[in-house]
Parts: sequence; C-alpha cells; structure tokens
Amino acid sequence: MKRRSNWTIWVGFVIAVSGLFSYPFFARYPITRDFPWANLLLFAIGGALLIVGLFRGFGRPKVYRGKIFGPILTVIALLLFSFSSYEIFYVLRQVPLSAQAPRIAHKAPDFMWLNQHQQPAGLGNLLSGSKAVVLIFYRGFW
Repeated sequence: MKRRSNWTIWVGFVIAVSGLFSYPFFARYPITRDFPWANLLLFAIGGALLIVGLFRGFGRPKVYRGKIFGPILTVIALLLFSFSSYEIFYVLRQVPLSAQAPRIAHKAPDFMWLNQHQQPAGLGNLLSGSKAVVLIFYRGFW
C-alpha cells in the first residue's frame, strides 16, 4: 500500500509562516495594529494543522507520511512564532507612541546633537538666526 501525503503538515506550516510575514500587511489597519489578533489567529490555525498532521504521521505511519518532516516543520514554526511574539510584544512596545510626536505646525522641542565636526549643536541655536530650519535624517555612515 502506497502511503498518502500528509497535507495538513505542509498547509499548517505555510499558514504559520504567513502569520509571520503578514504582520506588515495587517499593521496598516487600526483594528489589527494595536493587538495583532489576525497574526495570532494564523499562527493558531497553522499550529493546529501541524499538530493534526503530527498525530496522523505518528499515529498511522503506514498510511500517512510525515514522521520526519512533521517535527522539523513544527519546530521551525514554533521558532518563527517565538520570534514574532518577541518582536510584537516586546520590541515594538519599546518604540515611543506616535501620539507623543509633534503635530504639523507645532514647534519642535529643542534638542542637541553632534555635528560633522563632533561639536555640540542645538535646534535652538539654529533657530536664533533664522525663522526656519530644515532637518534631514538619513541612514548610513558617510
């Protein structure tokens, strides 16, 4: 008797991976930005399918495949879920709230930085000689 493919393992893994990579898509909407319930739901559905696939693979190994790839894909999905949870619930909570940022037409708070000659400079010093200042922020080191 030829063993059948254990599709629940593969579908569960794909859904669990989509839970990680769909976060930027769902973060655009206010209903899923504050609490990522859609991503957690995808992880839960993927995890449930992986568990069902593992039970099928180990419970009836003569009928279904999945004794090798099932645990490997389950561990990878758990690692992706752990990474995603760490990013969502810890790292992103360290970012300041956007409600505290200055709004359009509000005066920016005074702050200090080091200029290209490693001398302290401040926004107040630049504004004292003119009406406006344009600040440009860029990534990188030149």
